[in-house]
Amino acid sequence: MQRQFEDLLLGSIELFCLAAELGSFTIAATAASVTPAAVSRAVAGLEKRLGVRLFVRTTRQIRLTDQGRRYFEQCQQVLRQLEDAEREATGQQLAPAGVLRISMPTPYSHYRVLPLLAEFRSRYPLVTVETHLSNRNIDFADEGFDLAIRGRAPKDSGLIARKLEDAELVVVASPSYLSKAGKPNTPDDLVDHDCIQFELPSSGRNVPWTFIRDGETIEIATGGAYGISGDVLGAVTLARHGAGLVQTYRFVVENDLADGTLEELLIPYGRCTRPFILLYPHGRYLSSRVRSFVDFLMEKLGV
Repeated sequence: MQRQFEDLLLGSIELFCLAAELGSFTIAATAASVTPAAVSRAVAGLEKRLGVRLFVRTTRQIRLTDQGRRYFEQCQQVLRQLEDAEREATGQQLAPAGVLRISMPTPYSHYRVLPLLAEFRSRYPLVTVETHLSNRNIDFADEGFDLAIRGRAPKDSGLIARKLEDAELVVVASPSYLSKAGKPNTPDDLVDHDCIQFELPSSGRNVPWTFIRDGETIEIATGGAYGISGDVLGAVTLARHGAGLVQTYRFVVENDLADGTLEELLIPYGRCTRPFILLYPHGRYLSSRVRSFVDFLMEKLGV
């Protein structure tokens, strides 16, 4: 097989990634026990090889270019795979190690996954967990994530999808709001209420509310004076303080319902669910830390 890479390329990539992580050639040089000039030469060599600028340099700081950021994220992923390959080759695969990067929507992370991470690390103390809390879709290859949790199965056939649970939806409001506005008896009554809206990051549209009526699932477009984007938990905070009604997951508000902070509404039209799905790239190679985390989540949350 014809060689594609020079002997020093891997070392140059490691120094480049270290400089990108630490934001400084000098600090990276200290961490790697080399001179700042060696780091600078390594980066310059990569830029010449690739024909692109990886950093914007000033007298006070360095900053990754857009191309540099994409290259950094993909190189990070490759270096992690090399580390895992070495562990497996030397018989260390029984102790998962390294950085695990996972992207999750905010409600599921706060109420389902984050409370479990301490237990996961007690089992696998050599794994470092980096969590990205967002409702937007991520790109595994470009952004360097190992796993993601989302609310729908992907169109990308290169991803494996495993259902964690079907989460029940409920409509709730505070007693203070209901004392002023009254209670809706049917979904059609929502037109007369402040229904707190959440904007989908993928489309910019408000999420329709879902109900079961006459045995069929229906969606209703609601309206109100409050809109939330980014963090759906903001809608629940508004509802707790009397701003209006919100449809959310039962696991988010079960304590509020138990202590009377919120009251469940439209119960005859309830029992609708939305799925939460664990996603990760399909392929023959899957690191031990990813396999361990997948098995752990399926043990704790999987249907």
